Amino acid sequence: MNQQAPVSTAQRDMLANRLRKNLKQLGRWARRAGVQAWRLYDADLPEFALAVDLYHTLDDGLHVVVQEYQAPAHIPEEKTRARREAGLAVVAEVLQLDAAHLHFKLRQRQKGKAQYEKLAEKGNRHWVEEDGLQFEVNFDDYLDTGLFLDHRITRALLRQAAHGLHCLNLFAYTGTASVHMAAGGAAATTTVDLSRTYLDWAGRNLARNGFDNREQHRLIHNDCLQWLEQGGDGQRYDLVFLDPPSFSTSSRMRRTLDIQRDHVELIGYLRRLLKPGGKLLFSNNLRRFKLDEGALSHWQPENISRQTLPEDYRRNPRIHQAWWLTRPVSTTSPWG
Repeated sequence: MNQQAPVSTAQRDMLANRLRKNLKQLGRWARRAGVQAWRLYDADLPEFALAVDLYHTLDDGLHVVVQEYQAPAHIPEEKTRARREAGLAVVAEVLQLDAAHLHFKLRQRQKGKAQYEKLAEKGNRHWVEEDGLQFEVNFDDYLDTGLFLDHRITRALLRQAAHGLHCLNLFAYTGTASVHMAAGGAAATTTVDLSRTYLDWAGRNLARNGFDNREQHRLIHNDCLQWLEQGGDGQRYDLVFLDPPSFSTSSRMRRTLDIQRDHVELIGYLRRLLKPGGKLLFSNNLRRFKLDEGALSHWQPENISRQTLPEDYRRNPRIHQAWWLTRPVSTTSPWG
């Protein structure tokens, strides 16, 4: 018997059964809610540290993205590889997938410029629908696909709040929140991101949904930290979405961003951009993040993390945290 074979038939069957169970239960929810892109499996079984996301594309049917959470250093690579291969085979079998529709990525902490670097050069773009809107996704070329599935409800909240407002989306990635705010009847949106690649992607998302007026829906290529430090663009906003990375640096940034260390300062900068009484939706995905409620008490923070947790992420309630904050009319604090 090969002592190096770490995946038994029983373990494969356990994974297959769990996938079928989730497919039945969450699939029923997704059909009822009209959700076309959702998480099927999230390391439910310790033997298979995978996240499995389903994307029902408008142009090419079902695609599945499997991400493997990086194993601890003490686990032998051959064991990790065997479990990975077994897991991918079971996913393909249960979902009856063609190999070209199964996409694999290793999920590990990203630092510095690695956050923006390409993983591949396939250039295969697809479109998925969310709440009547369409978004471009890319399953191979980057670590993330272009659509953060755990923020589905967050985007809906922004859409509901945006009617008639001037809206700002910072660290905007592919601009999906900007599209939702525009669809909610925003008077104008401003989308700011450091990456030209993602900003161009945001432009395609806006245009696809009919929001291609660049005077009304502006795209700004800039380091958000520097942009905020310099007072933004002189505009005043009613609604801001701030969803920064946990940690970030690049050759174009003048400093690093550590969201735990810097969040009070970041939010403080927004006092100059938000109109009195304006609303800020602040979120991040640092698992151990703790909001400094003492320093921000005058912003009246309202924790909506549980409210913004979608059904398909309830197994992983720490996927992100989120707050509504209201810009104080007056304060003596230097950061707000």
